[in-house]
Amino acid sequence: MSPGRTQYLLKRQGLAPHKKLGQNFLVHERTPKQIVDLAGLHPDDRVIEVGVGLGALTRPLAAACAHVVGLEADAGIIRMHQEHQDLPANVELVHADVLKIDLTSLVAPGQKLKIVANLPYSISSPFLFRLIDHAEMMDFAVVMLQKEMALRLMAQPGTKEYGVPTVLLAACAEVRPLLTVDPAEFHPRPKVDSLVIRIAFQPPPTRLRALGDFDRVLLSRIVHAAFGQRRKTLLNGLTSAGLMPDKIALIRCIEASGLTPSVRAETLQLEDFVHLSRALAHNISINTRTSH
Repeated sequence: MSPGRTQYLLKRQGLAPHKKLGQNFLVHERTPKQIVDLAGLHPDDRVIEVGVGLGALTRPLAAACAHVVGLEADAGIIRMHQEHQDLPANVELVHADVLKIDLTSLVAPGQKLKIVANLPYSISSPFLFRLIDHAEMMDFAVVMLQKEMALRLMAQPGTKEYGVPTVLLAACAEVRPLLTVDPAEFHPRPKVDSLVIRIAFQPPPTRLRALGDFDRVLLSRIVHAAFGQRRKTLLNGLTSAGLMPDKIALIRCIEASGLTPSVRAETLQLEDFVHLSRALAHNISINTRTSH
């Protein structure tokens, strides 16, 4: 699929890259094939593709696994594939927005979601938070993101890139880079490089197994509150978010988790946030029991 061929196909159907949907179509065969090879798929896999587009990634996916469910938000693209029947027989097209569809409907009982996607930049952040919210039903996601966004997910504490998605993804998965993709690989050309990453939820990373069980909902609230205003201390960030009305009790919880109230969120490791969530959960549990 060359740039010229891509433009021809779009023009023939009266279509154009949809800016609102963040569409950038892959125009060379080598990159989609590389992505599929790096995804490490098995012949019997059922894979969800987000953003079918012209099928550049769909076709090698279909050749590598048993079944592809292609989610596509653009009705014009769905219509094009239905009219021309140009996708392999083991591809199931679904006209849906991945941010709205019931993800449980995409997976068989006892199975976990396997996602491969050239993700529209415009939905990257909410898509990632959807994965985090549905971590228990995820196997892995191999996704192409704006390079800056992808590097943020792998950032280290103490850097400006380190933030909420970094910590919350680390609390349920392991992220590693697979492939850098040049803007010339797309139509239209984006202004930035892209990076394909693998987000592996299964098997649970060694780091997570060492941490044991913790309240993921409470952890998420703490992380969002702590990073809500980055210049604030941990104590002030959690206080501003109303996480615990009693400031003295909050200070005790922070200190009980081995931290100082004046520390800032961007310096904390995942382990620090988990210890803090346990201290807060313990305090909440005591208060709940004494109030009855």
